[in-house]
Amino acid sequence: MKAVYILWLRQLKRYFRSRSRMIGSLGQPLLFLIALGFGFGPIFQKAGQGNYIQFITPGIVAMGILFTAIFTGIEIIWDRQFGFLKETMVAPISRLQIMVGRTLGGATVATFQGVIVFLLTLLIGFRPANLALVPAALLFMFLIALLFTALGTAIASVLEDMQGFQLIMNFLVMPIFFLGGALFPLQGLPPVIADIAKVDPLTYGIDGLRGTLANLSHLGIHTDLLVLTTVTAGLVAIGSYLFSKIEI
Repeated sequence: MKAVYILWLRQLKRYFRSRSRMIGSLGQPLLFLIALGFGFGPIFQKAGQGNYIQFITPGIVAMGILFTAIFTGIEIIWDRQFGFLKETMVAPISRLQIMVGRTLGGATVATFQGVIVFLLTLLIGFRPANLALVPAALLFMFLIALLFTALGTAIASVLEDMQGFQLIMNFLVMPIFFLGGALFPLQGLPPVIADIAKVDPLTYGIDGLRGTLANLSHLGIHTDLLVLTTVTAGLVAIGSYLFSKIEI
């Protein structure tokens, strides 16, 4: 457990030392929130759907978590290229502990990033529907972060170059985000899009955040929590296995 704690702490230190990374990762979520939130707000309201800022904010919070979490996997390739991963691997600790420590560290960083985005949305005009459910929203944030940190780790474990990782991430991340219901309601979708949304794990994370923060859940908070927990556990297991097979 000491090794897990040290690796977790290292991920946090790496994040807080990079102020440009902290600030830069806030740019895209805020751009989406302001440009789309205020740009499409009048149209959304005329369609009888209410306040678009209230609707889109949970999706933007999830977006901030998604990008931060999944790109944590790049650090594995970076550490492999510069020899730090080899030094970690030869230490008298199991690879499972290394993976768990790195994953928990990346998930904590991504959750913190989501909290920052959430706090900024309060300045823009978002208001939680029920303050008592904010702790439940934090749980959903952490599960989203853990899920996509594990996914990034799993993918990075089977790649050796940065360019390949970026191509795969761009192929996965944008569809995961746009088809997860972050920017549009899940009701009334074409059957094909609705089916894709159902197999997108981010759909359940966003819906859970929307239910806890804005009281607008479509699938049900309990369903969201069950699916998200199950998929997260599966990806952590897969990520742990692939990480254990890394050749250094």
